[in-house]
Amino acid sequence: MNIPEKIYCRAFQAVLHTALPVLPYRKPKLLDSINEVPYLFRKKDIDCVLLITDPSIRRLGITRPLEDTLDKSGITCIVYDKTVANPTSNNVEAARQLFLKYHCQAIIGFGGGSSIDCAKATGARIAKPRQKLSRMKGILKVHKKLPLLVAIPTTAGTGSEATLAAVIVDSETRHKYPINDFPLIPHYAVLDPEVTRSLPPHVTATTGMDALTHAIEAYIGHSTTAETRADATEAVRLIFANLDRACRNGDDMKARRNMLHAAYLAGSAFSKSYVGYVHAVAHSLGGKYNVPHGLANAVLLPHVLEAYGEAAHEKLAELAIAAGLVSRAESAKDGAEAMIHAIQEMKLRLDIPDVIPEIQEKDIPALARIAAREANPLYPVPVLMNAGQLEQFYYDVMEVSA
Repeated sequence: MNIPEKIYCRAFQAVLHTALPVLPYRKPKLLDSINEVPYLFRKKDIDCVLLITDPSIRRLGITRPLEDTLDKSGITCIVYDKTVANPTSNNVEAARQLFLKYHCQAIIGFGGGSSIDCAKATGARIAKPRQKLSRMKGILKVHKKLPLLVAIPTTAGTGSEATLAAVIVDSETRHKYPINDFPLIPHYAVLDPEVTRSLPPHVTATTGMDALTHAIEAYIGHSTTAETRADATEAVRLIFANLDRACRNGDDMKARRNMLHAAYLAGSAFSKSYVGYVHAVAHSLGGKYNVPHGLANAVLLPHVLEAYGEAAHEKLAELAIAAGLVSRAESAKDGAEAMIHAIQEMKLRLDIPDVIPEIQEKDIPALARIAAREANPLYPVPVLMNAGQLEQFYYDVMEVSA
């Protein structure tokens, strides 16, 4: 990246960082169980809600306890269960039509980040019926109050229940883009470990690594606050202490609850402090090949951290201390290397691959340009890179034919 581009990016990021204290960030109110949801709706005089989820969660019966408790409370629950792994603009429009047809008063996003992002974007379209979703791409383009939004994460990873972001794939162009605005922060988040009990180990692993990526990228960037650093640090500590346990024993509800809390904290941290090039590259892969976001983040994370080099050593070392990987007597370089090594070891233990086989070499230049447009100038990364430099990360994780 040339000098004028770097100056522009850092100036843009400095302005946003300076504005943090006066921007209307908020955290959702937390509920501990889905059984508390009907009481919330009755208190708000809400008698018809739209539940947005995905086919597998509905098929496995994970939404059934919530649907039953709403029904027993006299609250009509309309279900949209066609959300795909990377939610599309078509998903959003179909859900919006159901909301309007049945005169719903609130939205529940029930699932992983895809379902919650779909719920957020649906709320945005309801709030702004005359504006296409693609026109809300970027930052601060919604600025309208959404219907009451409740997020119920079934994975401990995306942190979408705490963030002001939704990531959507345009159904026509397959371009994947973020929408960032304060009204998208859910009003309530339900952190109930019971809804994560049936997650298979691989999904538990990749979504947990997604949360780890959120926490690390939020912490090592140039736009942190005391609050986001504290949230990110605690998230990293909880993930290193609980992710292996949750993967080994899905019925370990203490580990499951701790992972939900870690994902929420990591989401709160990056909602203010943003993420970095891991996410930008992962989003491009999700848009082009439908690669699950948590998996892409997990595969890319050590490569990007290595590439940041000395610029990230001190902060990575601080996280290594928080995770119990090194003592304060270690050098910043040794601490950073210990953190990167621990991530690689965690990937190995959790059977997360080193490559993303979908990547085609001919697509890399275009993918890198998409990633660069997302990241620059918004993401306050330790080291700024242009599209040409980002291409290396695709090669790092591309499957090489024998």
